Amino acid sequence: MLAHLSVNNFAIVKSLQIELQPGMTTITGETGAGKSIAIDALGLCLGSRSDSGMVRQGEDKVDLCASFMIESNLSAQRWLEDNELTDGEECILRRVIGKDGRSRAFINGNPVPVSQLKSLGQTLVSIHGQHAHHQLLKKEYQLTLLDQYAGHQSLLNNVQKHYQAWRQADNTLKQTIQNGQQNLAQKQLLEYQIKELDELALLENEFTELEEEHKKLSNSGELLSLTQQSLDVINDNDDVNAIALLHTVIHQTQQLGELDSSLSSISEMLNEALIQMEEASSELRNYLDSIDMDPMRMQMVEERYSRVMSLAKKHLVLPEDLYQHHQDLAKQIEALDCSDERIEQLQAEVDQALDKYLKSSEKLSKSRKRYAKELNKLISESMHQLSMEKARFDISINNDPKYASPLGTDDVEYLVSANPGQPLQPLGKVASGGELSRISLAIQVITAQKVETPSLIFDEVDVGISGPTAAVVGQMLRKLGESTQILCVTHLPQVAGSGHQQMFVAKKTKAGTTETRMFTLSTEQRVEELARLLGGSEITSSTLANAKELMAA
Repeated sequence: MLAHLSVNNFAIVKSLQIELQPGMTTITGETGAGKSIAIDALGLCLGSRSDSGMVRQGEDKVDLCASFMIESNLSAQRWLEDNELTDGEECILRRVIGKDGRSRAFINGNPVPVSQLKSLGQTLVSIHGQHAHHQLLKKEYQLTLLDQYAGHQSLLNNVQKHYQAWRQADNTLKQTIQNGQQNLAQKQLLEYQIKELDELALLENEFTELEEEHKKLSNSGELLSLTQQSLDVINDNDDVNAIALLHTVIHQTQQLGELDSSLSSISEMLNEALIQMEEASSELRNYLDSIDMDPMRMQMVEERYSRVMSLAKKHLVLPEDLYQHHQDLAKQIEALDCSDERIEQLQAEVDQALDKYLKSSEKLSKSRKRYAKELNKLISESMHQLSMEKARFDISINNDPKYASPLGTDDVEYLVSANPGQPLQPLGKVASGGELSRISLAIQVITAQKVETPSLIFDEVDVGISGPTAAVVGQMLRKLGESTQILCVTHLPQVAGSGHQQMFVAKKTKAGTTETRMFTLSTEQRVEELARLLGGSEITSSTLANAKELMAA
């Protein structure tokens, strides 16, 4: 339960320390005094959205702190243990908001993201706002209330799990079909490209050899001329050639060596040079004989060389890389799976996942229908107590796969007949504002009995209710407060008098500044406050007597 709430520099609150008790606590005060300000502050401690406008004028920051006793709240204990934030049997939530709009959150003194405040807060407090009856017109909210009352979270989780598995399998199938269509087009393109390269049948390293031969054939005339000129200089010129001259020099150096032995090595070196020159001459002659001036060979090499260059350019690769590119394309076409077998396999998986989803949704729908019958009876009885004696309430559940969602295949709608002879119709079509408030309150009180959170807050949910109906509302909330901590902001004396204790909110203006205070009323003060609610600004002996009767009742 909520044990303590500390509010500092929040809106028109300078400092507020509130001690809360078990049972039903009602909160009253003059219009505009800020009766809901404590609820708003608590909402921020529970992770509500903040902004810099919440900071009291002239202050630097808002500092809010809520303390909960969780010795009997297993859900909160488990959450704190899972997140390693446990600190005994008390849980303290703190929120600090700067005037620059920045917000900091703490759980048991540990800094945490605001999202964790919100997650933990769901196990601590359930807030029913004054606009809940407007939400009640939305089908999504109607379904949420039914599921909260039914408490079949495991069935919901199972449906969500199978829904996600079905959608994932279906998406995989669609993506595979789409990829198959793309792969087919890609495969056709690759087949065309590979066919060209297959026809070329380029061998590994062939282009290097082809390039060399092309270069040789293209320059065969010049090669022939230069080779012959070299041979003429070395050996073939009858008048003078390098070999003949070398023989002469060798003979002369041999004579020098006979005259001076230190020069004998020169003739040896010249002899080695002669051998090298004769070998070079032989190599040149063999090369000259190998030079092919065949124009047919030249044409064939030219055509193949040009073909390789053209395909390399077409495939955007270097000609020396064309062979490897050919191999890579062959591997790519093997990797493209366009088989019908894969699609048939995936379709079977989709059908299987859908079947599991529909079966789990059917179980969930049966559970909803079961608890809907309970709610129909309880809400109808509650509406009768709230001065709608002839009203009927019914929850329509239409189960159809066309409504498939993570929440199942049910279309849920709340129907009501406010008067005898009228058919059941959707809430928004037949209920007046006051009737809608009463129906909403009946639903909230009944469903709240099934909510696991130990603290329930009702923020002016009794708008549009008065007289004997208000007394019934007070009795309902008080009975609920016997097992659950209830905080109820109200303007009705019948509801305020039903509380186990009552708090009063007052606004005071001094020296140009406004400040809100909140304190617990004594028994005498409660009588006076109830009299004010009954009679307005003028409190008479009659209103005081009525207030005492309310307290006694």
